[in-house]
Amino acid sequence: MRVFVTGASGWIGSAAVDDLMAAGHEVVGLARSDRSAAFLARKGAEVLRGDLDDLGSLHRGAAAAEGVVHLANKHDWGDPAGSDRAERAAVETLAEALVGTGRPLVVAATISGIVEGRPVRETDACPAVGPGSDRGGSENLALDYAARGVRTVITRFAPTVHGAGDWAFVKFLVDAARKQGVSGYIGDGSTTWSAVHRSDAARLVRLGLESAPAGTRLHAIAEESLTTRTIAEAIGRHLGLPVVSVAPQDAADHFGFVSGFFADTMTASSDLTRELLSWTPTGPTLVQDIEAGAYAEA
Repeated sequence: MRVFVTGASGWIGSAAVDDLMAAGHEVVGLARSDRSAAFLARKGAEVLRGDLDDLGSLHRGAAAAEGVVHLANKHDWGDPAGSDRAERAAVETLAEALVGTGRPLVVAATISGIVEGRPVRETDACPAVGPGSDRGGSENLALDYAARGVRTVITRFAPTVHGAGDWAFVKFLVDAARKQGVSGYIGDGSTTWSAVHRSDAARLVRLGLESAPAGTRLHAIAEESLTTRTIAEAIGRHLGLPVVSVAPQDAADHFGFVSGFFADTMTASSDLTRELLSWTPTGPTLVQDIEAGAYAEA
């Protein structure tokens, strides 16, 4: 299959490109810089120059492909509304290029903000609808195209997709521990996160592209529930630092912007995903990754 991938040089995207190519697929990766283009070319992928604001490139890439994987997102914490607008426009452009073809469109999504008080299930609809909602309501927008001849597949990722080279939430927690001289958790540390190794997430992207039915929601979740205290303790053991509780009112000063995420429970089940696609995570757990030094260079 000829697959157009946005975010192809990113954390999950680059692993997905490797997995897709190893399975025999031809990959065309969107690249917004010379560095990204060279990175993808070294992997053996074809390069299409452009970015999320270049809707013409997005349409051309999708129209010429037999399947699309959309993993890019601006993640501009200084302009979340702008990120949401760009995400909605990108999903709409990619989907419009596939209308009536029956070809797959895999769209990255998050488990955050879907339900409270229990793990999110694949059957739970995302409440974000419309341009002014979180991520521009892109999950529901993409699913609307399943009725227009697009094999839409939503892949919701755990809040931490971990592994050597991870630059996201766990890296920020490790950076905070080094800066503060202690590894902290907020309050009693009972807040919980889900996790998945990068290799398992990439494989699920491919499996969804290859065979998930239209309108499917997949959950890239290997570990359903890890307490934030467990994460902090693993960081403390790896760095040889004391592990302490940080009062909620002091969390922002201690952790920086990641404190808002570290204080939230973000968990989900992947039971239906595993059953549907025979997906069994095989990568290291988050604690194993931390203790093995995956964040040594954080």
